[in-house]
Amino acid sequence: QVQPVESGGGSVQAGGSLRLSCVVSGYTYSSYCMAWFRLAPGKEREGVAVIDSDGSTSYTDSVKGRFTISQDNAKNTLYLQMNSLKPEDTAMYYCALDLMSASCNMVFHNFGYWGQGTQVTVSS
Repeated sequence: QVQPVESGGGSVQAGGSLRLSCVVSGYTYSSYCMAWFRLAPGKEREGVAVIDSDGSTSYTDSVKGRFTISQDNAKNTLYLQMNSLKPEDTAMYYCALDLMSASCNMVFHNFGYWGQGTQVTVSS
């Protein structure tokens, strides 16, 4: 059974950094798309960053230059390094896996496997 499990969330002050991790067990596909989404109170779910099995990445505009998505295939682990955090980055962050789509992008309904989420809180 494919199961992403996130960790690494917490509370930081504005300008600080956090690194989120997502270990995905139960699959051996060579082609995939992995992403980080976030959900803040009163807002819609937002795609933050994606990475495909070739290592190509894409980011939503609000995090470009501050966040970096990466993966360690040997450890089946996805990361999100978040620097220069802002209060508006406060949200529940979710790791997601897409094993079906031909292209890798931040389209919510493409992702069939989701973690339970990890909370990130940034205070001003």
